[in-house]
Amino acid sequence: MNPWAEDFPILNQKMNGKRLVYLDNAATSQRPLPVIRAVDEFYRTQNANPHRGLYELSVKATQRYEDARSAVRKFIGAGEDCEVIFTRNASESLNLVAYSYGMTFLREGDEIALPVSEHHSNLVPWQMVAKAKGAKLVYLYPDRDGRLTDEEIDAKITKRTKLVAVAHVSNVLGSVYPVRKIADRAHAAGAVVVADCAQSVPHRRVNVQELGADFMAFSGHKMMAPMGIGVLYGRKELLEKMPPFLRGGEMIEYVHEQDSTFAPLPQKFEAGTQNVGGAVGLEAAIRYLEGVGYDRIQKTENELLNYTLDGLAEIPHVVVYGGTRNRENRGGVISFNVEGVHPHDVASILDADGIAVRAGHHCAQPLMDYLCVNSTCRASFYFYNTKEDADAFLESLRKVRGWLGLGA
Repeated sequence: MNPWAEDFPILNQKMNGKRLVYLDNAATSQRPLPVIRAVDEFYRTQNANPHRGLYELSVKATQRYEDARSAVRKFIGAGEDCEVIFTRNASESLNLVAYSYGMTFLREGDEIALPVSEHHSNLVPWQMVAKAKGAKLVYLYPDRDGRLTDEEIDAKITKRTKLVAVAHVSNVLGSVYPVRKIADRAHAAGAVVVADCAQSVPHRRVNVQELGADFMAFSGHKMMAPMGIGVLYGRKELLEKMPPFLRGGEMIEYVHEQDSTFAPLPQKFEAGTQNVGGAVGLEAAIRYLEGVGYDRIQKTENELLNYTLDGLAEIPHVVVYGGTRNRENRGGVISFNVEGVHPHDVASILDADGIAVRAGHHCAQPLMDYLCVNSTCRASFYFYNTKEDADAFLESLRKVRGWLGLGA
């Protein structure tokens, strides 16, 4: 019995005549009814353009938007509300840092260090900065168990390093990287740290003070909020030095014919009409997450991870990437392949049994090259998944090679 079934009616439907088993949570999570209702209520009763109107409805919309900002600030442990910038998603947040900080402060010969496993959102923007500024990308490589060793960290973060970009949790390997250790090493070298927490914030408590990163990005849609709302946290003293990323309405102070001055934080980085409904949904998702509790979330996901990895070990011709020994410091993500079967075919066969998994390069093509594969399948869990989901996944996977006439 799924204790969350009533809150997630989407999980109670059938796909291809079978019960839906949703195991693509690393791509996006499902939304519980309290989040859907909060967004619905806003658009039914409070919808107006924030910050721009003196009439009561606009004041209410502004209050809901800023209340959401305060909720995020408390949720991640930021020092001030102005350190929380609303964006569309983690990708936009990371691009904001790349364009506004990277293009302004990095110089020719500087080094940008990042793991080869980074999502394209935290890799391609730094390629752009490196090419434009004459900087150099330096990659950290995980070991066979998906870990970044102390030796690799010390060798790649040096006095030449001016910026380190790192995911807190790999979206392919599930590895939890030691961001605090990396940040301490980077700061000792005089570098700033950009943490992609899209895969960690939904699943574990993240406090930006304890994390040690100078910038931190995450998306709402991976933590049960609507699509189209994301967050960038940045240290106030850095954000104040950075030029705006987008220019237009709301982010200005004064505009003259030949010049403009800009609004203070956070409005400087929030040009145009903002996604107030998304922010309201994000605040509701935070309340829901805190109601479930991170201890319960991690306990459930760890049990599912171990149970599924044990099951995969009993299925011939299945290869798991990132190893199976590093379980204590791993998120609920399993990337795998079935020998002799293309990942797209695996995903299609599983889909026939109502099981939703990801197949492809997972926006991590440099990591695929490092692993010597073109793509993988990926099953990813959230707290609303069950052992029945894992059993259905494993049972369907056992039949994949047989469907293609390859034998067990």
